[in-house]
Amino acid sequence: MSDARQPTATALPTVAVVGIHGHGASHVRRVEDLQERGIATLSALVDPRPLDGDVPWYPDLDTLLAEARPDVVVIATPIHTHLALASAALWAGCDVLLEKPTTASLAEHAELLTVVEQTGRLCQVGFQTFGSGAVDEVARIVATGELGEITGVGAVGTWVRTAAYYQRARWAGRRTLDGVEVVDGVVTNPLAHAIATALLLAGARTAQDVTDVRLDLHRAHPIEADDTSAVVIETRSGVRVAAGLTLCAPERSPARVTVRGTLGTVTLLYETDELEVSSPRGTRRIRCGRVDLLTQLLTARAHPPVTLRCSVADTGAFLRVLEAVRTGPDPLPVPDAFVEWLDEGGARHPVIADVEAWCARVADEGATFTELGAPFAAGTRRS
Repeated sequence: MSDARQPTATALPTVAVVGIHGHGASHVRRVEDLQERGIATLSALVDPRPLDGDVPWYPDLDTLLAEARPDVVVIATPIHTHLALASAALWAGCDVLLEKPTTASLAEHAELLTVVEQTGRLCQVGFQTFGSGAVDEVARIVATGELGEITGVGAVGTWVRTAAYYQRARWAGRRTLDGVEVVDGVVTNPLAHAIATALLLAGARTAQDVTDVRLDLHRAHPIEADDTSAVVIETRSGVRVAAGLTLCAPERSPARVTVRGTLGTVTLLYETDELEVSSPRGTRRIRCGRVDLLTQLLTARAHPPVTLRCSVADTGAFLRVLEAVRTGPDPLPVPDAFVEWLDEGGARHPVIADVEAWCARVADEGATFTELGAPFAAGTRRS
């Protein structure tokens, strides 16, 4: 098998994108940008639906690998397809950028980790905040002792998803599909970055870094999966991570992760890579940059000492949370008395009463909705 990592003086690394609709379209644009900058070549698009254009199209990954194996494969497909597609690309000698979440179960994560080790290939996972300079800056601030002893990490995500969001694909909002586990809920997909980033700032990367997960899963949409959840995670370092997440807020607000210490706090607005620091030094706001994970993967290919910012192993802690969601009880419906459906320009979406305040309390107090006595959760408590 040839080593696709060895650069040549004349050839740019070839990149194929698997799954080009939805979020996959942003990956296509990214590779096109890298092509314009002379960094990589967009060599193929893979999707079941035929495509017209200058870039070669393939109906599936197996056909591409048999006919024109690229150097790098970007996979932006449903969660339950990640293991099979990433494994096929890695065994074929390709390096991989795999969209988050890594796999649909902890067992699949362990299997993919084995494939990475056995093939010796690179597999970067698309938790983009792992490439954020703001994450590095938080680590630096914590290391200086400015915040004192770290007492906890809290994440808040209050977003909006309309009814149409769950109608875009058969797997959207499903826990299983045709007997296959999908695990597509707020914790594992739309606001997965909040959980993964909070774990990262707490120093929890591997599956062994998480010792316990408590969940409180609910839904206001008529779906199988959760759209409003509280997650409380105990880590091996003793730092508790708590996240209040919803897709049923009145309006979308910036997702945030706060590291709390005995002397101060630092809040990361991870969508914009901004920090808000409050300590005995005063308050300040810091704007940071971000390393694109595909570009960083290409750098790691060309310079083997360079390590990936978000390897498969680095997502083990998040997979412990996903596994708890996968094996836990089905989310409970929020009683109608606590849900108002809004119709804004034909886009219908539910709003749970006071959900933003309850999500903030979860993050601040390190307890679930039910433990805090949230009315919408208390009304659905199991006997």
